[in-house]
Amino acid sequence: MKKNILISTGGSGGHTVPAVILYEHLKNDYKMFLTSDNRGAKYINKNNYDYELIEIPRISKNIFLFPYTVFYLVIFIFKSFFFMKKNNIQILISTGGYMSLPLCISARILNIKIYLFEPNMVIGRSNKFFLKFSEKIICYSKNLKKFPEKYKNKIYLIEPLLRKEIYNTKRKLEKMIKKPFKILIIGGSQGSQFFDQEISELMIELNKNYEISIIQQIADENKNKIIKKKYEDIGIKCDLFGFNDKVFLKYSDIDFAITRSGASTISELVYFNIPFIAIPLPNSKDDHQFYNAKEYFDKKFCWLFNQSDYKKENFKEFILKLIKNPQDYLEKKNNMIEFSYQNTWNNINQKILNLINEN
Repeated sequence: MKKNILISTGGSGGHTVPAVILYEHLKNDYKMFLTSDNRGAKYINKNNYDYELIEIPRISKNIFLFPYTVFYLVIFIFKSFFFMKKNNIQILISTGGYMSLPLCISARILNIKIYLFEPNMVIGRSNKFFLKFSEKIICYSKNLKKFPEKYKNKIYLIEPLLRKEIYNTKRKLEKMIKKPFKILIIGGSQGSQFFDQEISELMIELNKNYEISIIQQIADENKNKIIKKKYEDIGIKCDLFGFNDKVFLKYSDIDFAITRSGASTISELVYFNIPFIAIPLPNSKDDHQFYNAKEYFDKKFCWLFNQSDYKKENFKEFILKLIKNPQDYLEKKNNMIEFSYQNTWNNINQKILNLINEN
């Protein structure tokens, strides 16, 4: 008889996208269940996945709102408890975040095995709290910041999770730079106002010295037409879009990217062999975006800049130098090609199945 496995997720695409990928890896061998909050639900295709909505308010630091938060947390612990009991859940896989609290607490009460998943280079607070109750924590690296030394034996390494259809998408292996230089600008699942304003202006300046074309995620839909007109008025070919969970379909012809440092986004760029400038989200929790980018910077896959250091003229000169003297660019591309050949669907699938079956 197949085991019943629940994957809990929610919040941003950084939690939800990997949860859906894990679901896909396990669905042929186990009876799968999925839970999310309202924020995470927008990243889940309702036609492909039947999920249970378990909403929980953000844990507020406001002392007057704390009783309200505790009250609703208790309610959702009861809801999680009865959901897991009713469906005879035997294994819980949590992708972290405050959304996981009622489910992990209920799993602990019901003596259900807990596995954690941490895609970032800084262990999340929820995952850190539940480490001692977990069987293993699935990670991309052993070098996680703030990770308790006594639980290092619980780390289970896999290659970065990518959606199955990505493996069937053409990758750009060409190593020549030619005109137009095709640049991807992407602010992650939540977009970036900074990219809409500052990086768009940078592209306009850059095009004065070298022909470029642009594929860009726009955070503010109201600015889409304005930015598009600015580009087209000076002859820049562009493709502008809002959040798009199929954005990887645009990657096969990209030369270079400027991006935030969400784990899923930069893992996809590495797989597609696209050298990139990482500008981490300044206020990301525990500075996890900086450390995500730092891991790939140390592997010589990307360049890393803090948003606070951004100066348009300096960035323009930096990119022009890369184009005109591409040795550094090509080295990063070669490093990515060598690294990503091990990242196959079957390889990761076997590792995940081995983990579940061994425990």
